[in-house]
Amino acid sequence: MARIIVVTSGKGGVGKTTTSAAISMGLAKKGHKTAVIDFDVGLRNLDLIMGCERRVIYDLVNVINNEASLNQALIKDKRCDKLYILPASQTRDKDALTLEGVGKILEALSEDFEYIICDSPAGIEKGAHLAMYFADDAFVVTNPEVASVRDSDRMLGILASKSRRAENNEEPIREYLLLSRYSPERVKLGEMLSVEDVQEILSLNLLGVIPESKSVLNASNAGTPVILDEKSDAGQAYADIIDRYLGVNKPHRFIEEEKKGLFNKLFRGK
Repeated sequence: MARIIVVTSGKGGVGKTTTSAAISMGLAKKGHKTAVIDFDVGLRNLDLIMGCERRVIYDLVNVINNEASLNQALIKDKRCDKLYILPASQTRDKDALTLEGVGKILEALSEDFEYIICDSPAGIEKGAHLAMYFADDAFVVTNPEVASVRDSDRMLGILASKSRRAENNEEPIREYLLLSRYSPERVKLGEMLSVEDVQEILSLNLLGVIPESKSVLNASNAGTPVILDEKSDAGQAYADIIDRYLGVNKPHRFIEEEKKGLFNKLFRGK
C-alpha cells in the first residue's frame, strides 16, 4: 500500500506546489515509485512547475467523471521514470471533486505506487478537505509570519478531526513542519518569526527549513522542481527533507545566519 502525503497550509502563496514538486521528485529519485496529484481545480499550477503543461490531455476530474482512465491521465516525468503527475482541471469547478471519486483514484494508485503526494489548494474548502481526507502524513508548509502560522494551526485542527483516520479512530495523521522562505538575517532584525517561535506555536516535528532563495523562482519559471538544482540552497534543503522523512538523521541547515569571511566583510558581502 502507498503512503499518502498531503502538502497543506491554511494560507496561499507559502510554497505548497513548489514543495509538492520537490518532494515527489526527491522520493522518485530515491527509487520510490511516486505519483503527485494537483487538487487545485480551476487554478492548476503543478503541471507548470513540473514542466509538463503541454502534455496535459486528461485530468483529475476527467478520471472522476469516467471520461478518461487513470492511465490516460497520468503523465510520466521525462527526467525520472519513477515519477507520474496527475494534473488538475482548469475548466471545472471544485465541486466536480467527490469523496468517492478521489477515494477510488487513491485506491487504484496505491496498488502500483509507493508514495502519493496530494498538492492541496489553499484554505479549507472542498478541494483542500479532499486532498487531506485520505492522508497518512501531512507536510504543513508555513512561512515565518504570524498570519501564515495561525492559518496552519487551524489546518492542524482540521487534520485532527476531519480525516478518514480521525473518523475511523485510527492512528492519527503524522504531521511534519516545513518552514519556507526563511531568512535568519530578517529573524535577527525582528521581521520574521524564528524557528523556535513557530515550533512553540504549532508544536510540530520540524522536517526542514527552506531558505529564501531566487533559485525557487528560477526553477518554477523553468518548469523544473528546485530539488534538481543541487547547487542551490533551496534544492539542498529539500534533499535534506527527503532524507529526514526516510529516516536519515541529518542536522538542520539554513537556520543560522551565515558567517561572512574576511574577504566578504571587506567588500560588504558583495
